Amino acid sequence: MTESPRSVKAPRIRPEKAPLPRDIKVMLAAAFLIALGFGLVAPVLPQFATTFDVGATAAAVIVSIFAFMRLVFAPAGGALIGRFGERNVYVSGLLIVAVSTAACAFAQDYWQLLIFRGLGGAGSVMFTVAAMGLLVRLAPPERRGRVSGAYASAFLIGSVLGPVVGGLLAGFGLRVPFLAYAGALLVAALVVRTMLSGEGNATEDAAPAPAMTLKEALADSAYRAAIFSSFGNGWVTFGVRMATIPLFAVAVLQSAPETAAWALAIFAVGNALALTFSGRLADAWGRKPLLIPGLVITGAATGVIGLTSDLPAFLIASAVAGFGSGLLGPAQQAAVADVIGRGRSGGKVLAIFQMAADTGAIVGPIVAGLLADRLGYGWAFGITGGVLLLTAAAWLPAREPLKPKN
Repeated sequence: MTESPRSVKAPRIRPEKAPLPRDIKVMLAAAFLIALGFGLVAPVLPQFATTFDVGATAAAVIVSIFAFMRLVFAPAGGALIGRFGERNVYVSGLLIVAVSTAACAFAQDYWQLLIFRGLGGAGSVMFTVAAMGLLVRLAPPERRGRVSGAYASAFLIGSVLGPVVGGLLAGFGLRVPFLAYAGALLVAALVVRTMLSGEGNATEDAAPAPAMTLKEALADSAYRAAIFSSFGNGWVTFGVRMATIPLFAVAVLQSAPETAAWALAIFAVGNALALTFSGRLADAWGRKPLLIPGLVITGAATGVIGLTSDLPAFLIASAVAGFGSGLLGPAQQAAVADVIGRGRSGGKVLAIFQMAADTGAIVGPIVAGLLADRLGYGWAFGITGGVLLLTAAAWLPAREPLKPKN
């Protein structure tokens, strides 16, 4: 019996419980290794920079140069994908970061460390955008939310375990975690090169479609809203959360520096809780029913953080913000995949999406820092939360990406 037109176009799709395709599992394994390696280096990088007799500002530049190079090199990364394909760019990006990270371990002065870390940022955006492109091509349309959630979970687990292992390795010297990270990236590159199927296509029977142009993507209201929410998510989740929350914990709550680590950890717990179901619900209910509440919850909880005056309230608000982030993440990623469509290359489209997040991650902490210094942390976190609330409003008139275009 054939399906009726009504059933074909229905926005609700039953969550797929079948095992994920083998290629997706390969991508998940690589994501875990990448996040684990990054977590090895993140806690020791600023401290390592100060061994070259520089101050806190110069050490912060070592951290920022990575994000800056990701932003600058993103358009070139998208163009490379269009020319050489996602898998080749993915592996090349991993190798660039592996070599540059190993070089950091042998840096003899501050400027060498800065150059090597910057090269790593260029490689990082290559494999990040290529990975998104591969997931678009590999994930069955009815399971895009689940795949995005699984990918985020793999990264989350790796990023949580990484600092723990990195702290242990740092006892053998601050250069050792860099070598361990380089090794993890080499293993990830080997896994992708040898275990991912030939073209990285989920189907073999369809002729390859032309690449989606940026003009075509921008004509879609869902893509425009995704760009806006990616910027806001980068501002809040990847920027202010990492840069401003630790300062707030020490300056306002007068807590020990370890409190900031607890806040980041409990954010991850809330994130992980939401990721256990948000991907499946995004496939079942649509992207907007998860995206909009996720943006609102994260934005509101972030705004509340600046009003907290005791540790329990601070940690609860952090957990709620993490939960909201876990709701919106898979749905946002799946929405962009819906816009591009299966079997199409979207290197430039994905590069702009990633650039929006990186821009937010760079601008957000600067703006929040200025607001905190001049008006106080209440204003800093209030405005930060308001940015996400605005992005939620931008999704209201946008089309539901899970539904076919009219």
